Amino acid sequence: MAEVISFGCRINSFESEILKEKFADMDNLIIVNTCAVTKEAERQCRQTVRKLRKNNPQAKIVVTGCAAQINPKSFAEMEEVDLVLGNKEKTALEQYVRGNISEKTIVGDIFDYDKCDDYVITGFEGRERAFVQIQQGCNHRCTYCIIPFARGNNRSVPEAEVLNQIKVLLDKGFAEICLTGVDACSYEPSFSGLVKKILETFPDLPSLQFGSLDPAAVDDEFVALVGKYKNIHPHFHLSVQSGDNLILKRMRRRHSREDVIELCHKIRQVRPEATFGADFICGFPTESNEAFNNTLKLVDEAGIDKLHVFPYSERPGTPAALMPQLPMEERRRRAALLREKREE
Repeated sequence: MAEVISFGCRINSFESEILKEKFADMDNLIIVNTCAVTKEAERQCRQTVRKLRKNNPQAKIVVTGCAAQINPKSFAEMEEVDLVLGNKEKTALEQYVRGNISEKTIVGDIFDYDKCDDYVITGFEGRERAFVQIQQGCNHRCTYCIIPFARGNNRSVPEAEVLNQIKVLLDKGFAEICLTGVDACSYEPSFSGLVKKILETFPDLPSLQFGSLDPAAVDDEFVALVGKYKNIHPHFHLSVQSGDNLILKRMRRRHSREDVIELCHKIRQVRPEATFGADFICGFPTESNEAFNNTLKLVDEAGIDKLHVFPYSERPGTPAALMPQLPMEERRRRAALLREKREE
């Protein structure tokens, strides 16, 4: 069986499960599904590739995923790597791995790709919770984010395919289903409509969960569904990033701090036991002490108790990388303060 190493998000976890099943009959093959969300993530991917080659001198090592899409040259120059494939090519990885390909790097324009892999997975190795991809890509352009250039434009998995994938996983005994996507709330034609259809189709589904939710895109229909269907797991993870409105504008986020507070309040009104998690970036360019304090205050005001905290990491090619930067020591100091807040 091929070995698949997955970095980063839930989408990568879902895709890596596809790759494991597609190459279950193939030995001496290692596929590294990379992440590009930060420079550190990319560095860790390269470090892992070197270790894999040292421990597996005879294996064929294929590098794919977001870091390979964004920066293929950095992996192609590594003598440890046999083949570099982009995210578009990942969906047809079999033809490149099983065929006689002479090129070392095959990375196409991800914006020319308008599909999702339609392979139906049958399980998640070593997990009780199964991820189900409902959407790929992103049409928004947050100033700190490189991921749209790694994943392409927003495209949605057809409703029938989502329902079929859930049925297969439920039949395999999975009790927890987590809907995931690069920008899941942008599912077309309607994220709330898809959630409602899933709950109507599978009334005995024990637990429906969600990946990261965009506060600007969660509508009143979704809140009503949370109140009506008790098999919606009452924990919601929000992509907040900052508690200061000026910084949110400079990030080009589409919500305000007031929107986050109101959304948490609305959901608690229909599900008093609801809990909330959130992603936060500390030390974004131009973030003042006052702006950072507004983030600390938001945690209390919205009642967020699970925090994913990241010091800002500039990505070349993004508008934020051209803004006045805070010293890395200050970014890390603020991240440490917010993590202390989480411990409280």
